[in-house]
Amino acid sequence: MHRYAMILAGGSGTRLWPMSRDDRPKQLLPLFDGRSLLQLAFARQERLVPDDHRWVCAGERHRAAVLAGLPRLNAEQFLGEPAGRDTLAAIGLGTAVLAARDPEAVVGFFPADHLIEPVDEYRRIVEEGFRVAEENADALVTFGIAPTGPATGFGYLELGGPLDRRAHDAREGDSPVFATMLRMVPAKTGTVPARLVRQFVEKPPREKAEEYFRAGSQKYLWNSGMFVWRAATMLECIRRFKPAVYDGLQTIAGDWDTPGRAATLAAVFPTLKKISIDFAVMEPASRDARFRVAAVPMPLRWLDVGSWPAYADTCPRDDRGNAAAGQNLLLESAGCLVVSADPKHLVAAIGCDDLIVVHTPDATLVCRKDRAEQIKELYKQLPPQLQ
Repeated sequence: MHRYAMILAGGSGTRLWPMSRDDRPKQLLPLFDGRSLLQLAFARQERLVPDDHRWVCAGERHRAAVLAGLPRLNAEQFLGEPAGRDTLAAIGLGTAVLAARDPEAVVGFFPADHLIEPVDEYRRIVEEGFRVAEENADALVTFGIAPTGPATGFGYLELGGPLDRRAHDAREGDSPVFATMLRMVPAKTGTVPARLVRQFVEKPPREKAEEYFRAGSQKYLWNSGMFVWRAATMLECIRRFKPAVYDGLQTIAGDWDTPGRAATLAAVFPTLKKISIDFAVMEPASRDARFRVAAVPMPLRWLDVGSWPAYADTCPRDDRGNAAAGQNLLLESAGCLVVSADPKHLVAAIGCDDLIVVHTPDATLVCRKDRAEQIKELYKQLPPQLQ
């Protein structure tokens, strides 16, 4: 079996407007000591897989920017989506292309939205996830984060017992490739820290999130959106749960190494159902006896940089809790975030509390921190030239 790592760098990052734009989304912005989220995610995969097994999936319109920012990424290892179709299509595309080239591929998928420290410990935990997938042919491995509060913006994993290794039997209705794979790889003995996942709960209401937080991390973890599985196993899941998507992915993969690649991708990919991998595959797989969803705990400093309040947690703070990036002067203000993209522009405020102020050459955002989620709604009303 051969290991691959694919970074998912699609998405528009509308909650980080006005820095994040359609032509340069958040994952490409050098917001972290001159490095982007994508560059940090790419570096985290070093020593986990060889350079020629590190891939990136992002919008085709961002191809030039991605390759310029990642000089060690071969252009052939960039998967360009002609349209955004959510994570089932993106992950399915990467899985299908790699499986067509390498039937024994074991693939890890890692969003380019995260800051994770320490990196060496991250690599050790991901290594364990690869091992679980390699030793359990029916396993879909995810990585769970211990909640630090009753967040309503994340999905939750309800944990069951430990993942016991078991004998694998092909069943009626399994595809020939999946059935053969199960027979060829015997279960091994031993124990792993992975836990079975009883169910996925996507962005629960506040009262449920508080209940899960009180139950503790032995019962509930945040769903990090990072996964590892055998490519053949995931394709079997998609075939079973979303057969139309499976057919489309097989058509694309069949033409991938031919002159018809671009035309087939452009014709088929935009027709794939727009749905997340969690709803489309992970939830039904957790209820299907043919598969086992396993969570490997990842007790690290993990931050999903999907909003300005989250970005504030990466910035230095003064003694009144103000976070800033760029020139600023704050008097009698507390709990604010001030960001300026122009090194010659000073942002000044007096008597302001709990505000977000973001300045760019053509737009300035002023927003209360507790209403940061509404930036998505604001974005929809912007003229196209400011999106």
